[in-house]
Amino acid sequence: MDAADCHPRTVVSGGPLELVVLWGGFPLLGAGAGWLLAVSTGWLARLSWVPFGDLVRWLDRLPEPQATLGAIAVGVLAGLVVAGVGTAERLIVSVDGAQVRLRRADQIRTAARADTRVVFLADKHLVLLDGHGAELLRESTDLPAAQLAEAFRAHGWAWADDDPHRSAYRLWVPDLPGLPGGADALLRARDRALGRDRRDDVRELRRELGRLGVVLRDEGGRQYWRTVAPGTGQPTSAEREPEGR
Repeated sequence: MDAADCHPRTVVSGGPLELVVLWGGFPLLGAGAGWLLAVSTGWLARLSWVPFGDLVRWLDRLPEPQATLGAIAVGVLAGLVVAGVGTAERLIVSVDGAQVRLRRADQIRTAARADTRVVFLADKHLVLLDGHGAELLRESTDLPAAQLAEAFRAHGWAWADDDPHRSAYRLWVPDLPGLPGGADALLRARDRALGRDRRDDVRELRRELGRLGVVLRDEGGRQYWRTVAPGTGQPTSAEREPEGR
């Protein structure tokens, strides 16, 4: 067992401050937006081009102070909903000498240090590559690069400041030669999904391309690709958090 394995697990997350911003800031912003709407309905109701004009005029006819209090309450509720979604979507990274656990909502994905050649942060994604250059894990995150680097390095993981394969990517254009069979059709489908902001489809198509040995990088709405041996980069695990935990 090396020295890194003796260190306690390191957890990187937004911390308490992020929760304070989510559960304090967004409800306050919602309350402010509700109050602003309530005091502006008289003026907005006189504008013919205002969206949802019938709703604005209905709000303008409500008695005070019930209208203002109701608008503020709705704003606070909307802020709480946003805070709840933001809390569920937080990425929590737990690292030790043997494996890393990435938790988002009730799903946990893991990768072993023994399977990982390098870890880096690129384009606001935490990425783990195996020895073939295929992706073991990729998760979007706003966590500070310095904190992530310190956590991984403390446990003996190889950390890079950027994608070591960045120069190997090629811009995808339809019918470009060199892609594995079936990859061009998947890239076309993913290009359409990107244009329509269908994020679930975008993620699923990335996984399908990974099975063909195609690794992707998105930049400026365009897809860049490189190839690895098909079937590599797959031995990570995903699990659901047990209920009540």
